[in-house]
Amino acid sequence: MIPARLPDNETQRLRALQDLMLLDTAPEERFDRFVRFAAEQLDAPIALMSLIDDDRQWFKSRVGLALPQTGRDVSFCAHAILQPELFVMEDANLDARFAGNPLVTQAPHIRFYAGAPLSAPTGERLGTLCIIDTKPRRLNPTERAVLRTLGQLANETIAGKTETDA
Repeated sequence: MIPARLPDNETQRLRALQDLMLLDTAPEERFDRFVRFAAEQLDAPIALMSLIDDDRQWFKSRVGLALPQTGRDVSFCAHAILQPELFVMEDANLDARFAGNPLVTQAPHIRFYAGAPLSAPTGERLGTLCIIDTKPRRLNPTERAVLRTLGQLANETIAGKTETDA
């Protein structure tokens, strides 16, 4: 297992995450809808809206997973926020970054992961809208477009929260 490196803009990213005041807040239907839709439309047993803070990934919304958070060091989402586009891991057992990860070798036995980056209105990547499966799989172009679009809509919702709460 290889934990994700820190983003180059980590200080600004953490500040932007704190400024949004989403961490450790109650579930919200407007975010839960994205996660439920992703799980249903992409036939995934697990879907999450994750936010990556300094030492953990916290789930603002989740379907199919009881855990409210995990350590950042085992987070697939921490790898996903390092790039601006969709991050897809078709079989975690075949990738050195994830093969020894306890989330792969133990429950929930992640084999597949796909995450669309979630960003602050100022552009810092904060987490993902992701789907997870316990078996290897691939996303076809339509499924990739669905996840990408859901991520964009979630980003617009995050930005709307900031504008209306300011």
